[in-house]
This record gives sequence, structure tokens and C-alpha cells, in this order.
Amino acid sequence: MINYPRRGGPTVLRILLGAQLRRLREASRISTEQAGYEIRGSHSKISRMELGRVGFKERDVADLLTLYGVSDPDERAPLLRLAKESNTPGWWHRYGDILPSWFEVYLGLEEAASLLRAYELQFVPGLLQTEDYARAVVRLGFSDASEEEVERRVQIRTTRQERFTSPGAPTLWAVLDEAVVRRPLGGRDVMRAQIRHLIEVSELPHVTLQIVPFGAGGHAAAGGPFTILRFAEPGLSDVVYLEQLTSALYLDKPTDVDTYMRVMNKLCITAERPDDTARFLTRVLKDL
Repeated sequence: MINYPRRGGPTVLRILLGAQLRRLREASRISTEQAGYEIRGSHSKISRMELGRVGFKERDVADLLTLYGVSDPDERAPLLRLAKESNTPGWWHRYGDILPSWFEVYLGLEEAASLLRAYELQFVPGLLQTEDYARAVVRLGFSDASEEEVERRVQIRTTRQERFTSPGAPTLWAVLDEAVVRRPLGGRDVMRAQIRHLIEVSELPHVTLQIVPFGAGGHAAAGGPFTILRFAEPGLSDVVYLEQLTSALYLDKPTDVDTYMRVMNKLCITAERPDDTARFLTRVLKDL
């Protein structure tokens, strides 16, 4: 855990440190109530810390390590350093005035993920959007936003995309409902450019793109879009991300993740084969 690459900003570091503190507490047979009392807090604070949902004070981590019997300076130092690093802002911190805190969590997870599997039924995923298409999406969701804010929101998307066009890019496997590529968002020219972009990225070795055609009828993901994030680090469990209008859900219980993984696998079987995606999108392009 200590040698884990510092990618993903504070979100991932907090999750890793929290998981380690939980293992140490459980190994010491100490309750969350006892641990909370030690740092002048409550059992719920310990739970939030162990889940990586809050920031860490070095003093609190030091007190917990002492409580858990970790007295060797060589063992304590890396964990205390990790606590300090977990409070270092991610690149998205400069957009904090327009980003809700629940989405900042997602950005940290996305930054650290080695595999993302996404299903979308309304918009092209942000990681695959052209700038003009992204502007159209932003204006749709933030009709009162100034041009400056619109551009800053587009910058967030383009910054997220940089990692997926650089060496060592993670794997992206996206399944889109046909409605995504048929809906003329932003006008004919914008949509045509977006479809051409999808054709190009579908040929990248680390990107798999599939389309669920209207002819497939109903399918297992009728509940809405979702993203499954997987990490190379063993200390991080898979996370299912469900975005809502004013909040988001992060599911990491194995039973929940397994359910969504089964749905995703069924979607991939229902969808057109990846090898047929470029031909499918070319037909869509001709219809525009």
C-alpha cells in the first residue's frame, strides 16, 4: 500500500489509509467506540475515516497507531506520511467553486482506476465527448451558466480525457444505447463530429465501444446509466458509481458490485459486437 502510485489524489489515499487503519484496529480487537474515544470523536467518525470519506489529521492517525500497538517508528512513518499526503488537493481542486463535493470523489476514483466499464443511455460519456458536444451538454444542464463557467466545465472534461490518451492509459469499455448516438445534441455538425470521434476512439487498443441497438428491445440495464471502476491496487475494491441530479451513490459492497457486473456482462452480450461498432456508427453518420 505504501508504494502505491500517487494517482487519484486525496480520494484514493484516504481509502487506502482508512483500510489499513481498519485492519490494524480489527487485529487489535478494538471497537470503533474505543477508537473514537481515543481521538476525541465518535464511532461514526472512525467509520468515516476507515471508509476514506473524510480527511485525516496526523495527530489522530498518530494516536490511533499508538492505540493499535504500532510503536515502531519505521512502521508509523509511512502511514503518517500517507495521512499528510491524503490532504493534498487533486488537480480538480481549482474547480471547487463549480464542482460538487460528491463529484470530486468520483474524479479521484476515476484518476486511479485501471478499468472503467460504463453504460450510458442519454449522453456520450464525458471521457469520449468532443469539446463542442461537451459544451452542448453543459449548457443543457446549466442553462444559466456564463460562457466562462461553460468553458471551465468543458476544461474539466478535457483534463479528464488526457489520462486516456497518454502512455499507460487505463482500459475503457463503454456500452451506449442507440439513443445516445441518434439524439442530435448540439446540432447536426456537432453531432457528426462527435460520431466521427467515437469511430476514431473505438479503434484504440485500450477502448472498447459497443452500441445497444433499438432492435434489441428491453434489456437488463433499464434502471439507468452506471459506471464500474476497478483498481490495480489490491487494497481498493471495485466501486459502482450512480450519478443523480444533485448527488451520487458509490456502491462497494461485493453483492452490489456483483449485481451490476452481471448486468454489464448481459449488456455486452445484447449489444452489437465491438468489431461492428465502427460500421454501425458509419451508418448513423450517413443518416445525420
